[in-house]
Amino acid sequence: MDLFSRSWTALRTAVAELADEDFAQPSGCAGWLVRDLVCHLVIDAQDVLITLVTPTEAEPTHDAVTYWAVSDTPPTGDDPLDALTVRLAAAYEEPGLLTFHLDDVGSAAGRAAELADPALRVSTQDMVLTAGDYLRAYVLEWTLHHLDLIARLPNMAQPPAEGLARSREMLEKIAGAAFPASWSDKDALLVGTGRRAPTDAEKAELGELAAKLPLVIG
Repeated sequence: MDLFSRSWTALRTAVAELADEDFAQPSGCAGWLVRDLVCHLVIDAQDVLITLVTPTEAEPTHDAVTYWAVSDTPPTGDDPLDALTVRLAAAYEEPGLLTFHLDDVGSAAGRAAELADPALRVSTQDMVLTAGDYLRAYVLEWTLHHLDLIARLPNMAQPPAEGLARSREMLEKIAGAAFPASWSDKDALLVGTGRRAPTDAEKAELGELAAKLPLVIG
């Protein structure tokens, strides 16, 4: 729960520190500019708020790892929901309006997470999880999108080290195998999710795991 808050706060802080011209830079998400990614974060924050106020008595069906659906097809940006996000982001026109909305909804999502009972069962996308597992799953979401946000902005702060480590751990559980111990957590996440192609040397280090990559999660 605490790591969710630290990862989310770091990501929102990074957004708040963007210059207006940064919003027109490509993000690490295929087909999205930084402004499109920030708009997606607004939607994510809304999802967190909705889920945390959707309790259920049903037994959990998923945990922080199995929450993630895995595909082997990288996104192109052509998905209807992805395209809708791009149109919605453009409607804000001024970056300040977008950052204001994220700060408003994002702060509320952060407070809701801090107040949530970790044992509470919640329902989302036809899944039932404890609130604790749901928020732990989002550590991976925040960490990957933090990396996406700064993909072309090298002077921006990196995600928290503990968020990178936990996200790598979750991705390794999704993959059913560990990334090479010599790899940084950031490289494991970027290569593992297809955000960066592995070098020939890295492919050799991956061994049989290379055939499973990329792990496109969503």
